[in-house]
Amino acid sequence: MNLKKYFVRALHRLQKGPGYTYKELLVWYCDNTNTHGPKRIIKEGPKKKLIWFFLTLLFASLVFWQWGILINTYLSYNVTSSLSIGFKTMKFPAVTVCNANPFKYSEVKHLLKELDRLIEAALERILQPALGNSSENASPPLDLRLWHQIPLVLIDEHDKDNPVILDIFESNQAAGGNQTTVGNQTACSHQGSDNCTYRNFTSAAQAVTEWYILQSTSILSKVPLQERIRMGYQAEDMILACLYGAEPCNYKNFTQIYHPDHGNCYIFNWGMDEEALNSSNPGAEFGLKLILDISQQDYIPYLSSAAGARLMLHQQKSFPFLKDQGIYAMAGTETSIGVLVDELERMGYPYSDCTNNGSDVPVKNLYSQYNTSYSIQACLRSCFQNHMTEICGCGHYMFPLPEGVNYCNNEDNPGWAYCYSSLRSSITHRQICIDSCKETCNDTQYKMTISMADWPSEASEDWIFHILSYERDMSTNVTLDRNGIIKLNIYFQEYNYRTISESAATTIVWLLSSLGGQFGFWMGGSVLCLIEFGEIIIDSLWITVINVISWCKGLKQKRAQARSPAAPPTVSELVEAHTNLGFQHEDAGALPRDEALPPEPGTPPPNYDSLRVQPLDVLGPDSDAETE
Repeated sequence: MNLKKYFVRALHRLQKGPGYTYKELLVWYCDNTNTHGPKRIIKEGPKKKLIWFFLTLLFASLVFWQWGILINTYLSYNVTSSLSIGFKTMKFPAVTVCNANPFKYSEVKHLLKELDRLIEAALERILQPALGNSSENASPPLDLRLWHQIPLVLIDEHDKDNPVILDIFESNQAAGGNQTTVGNQTACSHQGSDNCTYRNFTSAAQAVTEWYILQSTSILSKVPLQERIRMGYQAEDMILACLYGAEPCNYKNFTQIYHPDHGNCYIFNWGMDEEALNSSNPGAEFGLKLILDISQQDYIPYLSSAAGARLMLHQQKSFPFLKDQGIYAMAGTETSIGVLVDELERMGYPYSDCTNNGSDVPVKNLYSQYNTSYSIQACLRSCFQNHMTEICGCGHYMFPLPEGVNYCNNEDNPGWAYCYSSLRSSITHRQICIDSCKETCNDTQYKMTISMADWPSEASEDWIFHILSYERDMSTNVTLDRNGIIKLNIYFQEYNYRTISESAATTIVWLLSSLGGQFGFWMGGSVLCLIEFGEIIIDSLWITVINVISWCKGLKQKRAQARSPAAPPTVSELVEAHTNLGFQHEDAGALPRDEALPPEPGTPPPNYDSLRVQPLDVLGPDSDAETE
């Protein structure tokens, strides 16, 4: 019952409203608020009122301005980087080693025979243009189909405004010895088309190498994968000796993968089939020691101009991108690589656009067929390959293929080189891939300190080459030499690792304390002052609602009066209509003196709220109960 009375009284008070006008409410707020400034506006004299009004308005504007800056700073989600150094037993990194030459020349020579003859004739024309085709007369005719698809040309730039393009294999081409020429690679959408793209080179050596790589990818793309693996360097021939810490190892401890740039590559401690190895101690004696044979005498002359081993340190279960992140080890040397570990920890959304496992990246990862983890290099290459398969109708030999797509070659896709060159130089497609791919939130980087020395020395090379030759070939003859032998030492320099982590530069606690500090400094306010301000806003809304309702009621009454034929009678007219005009008061003198009239009964006036003259807060708390 009491609960019902409470809600009835609350509803009654809400219906009546605050009981103030806007002016009265504003005066009440200035007189009762805990914020400095408004009290002085209503209590000081006219001049000081104006001064305090200006100061209050100025400082309130400063508060809102500072609040806007603080909120904008918080919503920018800036981060701060912190560096910490730790000490622990660490997992030894995965080590990938490859030969700089992808295939044995003796195995692929029959595939590249016509291409080699073509490039030899082109070099002869470039080096001895005045001799024409003298050497070609004694040799079988050249197959110029490859040449016409992607020709090499010379550009005569004596006249800068009108350069002359000369085909190397034109019969009437005879360039002078002092002629300034620049190597140029041309790719057209189809033979005889004017829709061509040119790549300029300042040296013919660069142009020949790039042209040969482009043509060889077209030839090798038609070779099955198992055949390409067979034509590469095998693990038992390449890895001569292996030692990890105090434990011996051999080529069976390496995982073989096929890399388009370097052929057969071998990964130690990849962690795919077995648990990753831990390093027992820092120092060269507790690392990985390898002796490799790169067989430089069997290199492809026009495909690999650098000799050595290509190696890379990376995380377990990650794909090695040796062309971008690998380093070379030179033949005839002992290369020592000291490793330091940096662990990167980035904050995710909304502080950065990084990903944990690539599941939120809109690009299909083509390297997932190797069961490797996500990386931004894999994403960028997958994005490029996806664009090439959509635009060119085939995939590039250097990247994995999507399902149902074949590699590009000159026979099935005559214009693939033009399409590839156009896509490669397109800034728009490149930017699409950059915007689509994301960095990983957690990453481990290996910083390397590299030193080299000649190995073996002249004093020891005889017995070392004899032993290594016997162990590999079971021959007493020396089958190895300094041009093909590489020794590697890979180890942790120390167990100290650095962690570079990101943390939020602005938090919600910082935002609240900064907002409160600015409000307290400029206005002397607090959270309670904001509640008071909210209260005055609610009261203002109630007054507005009541005024609108009253205005609507008055408007409705005016419309009703306008529609009625006559105005309703007033109270005086109603009283006059019920007055008995025949009744007359007796004169007081007509009555006997001794007889007095009885007092007339009186009725007290009604006690309605509409008749009160004092505000609601003057009435006692029991005024509502009395009306009941």
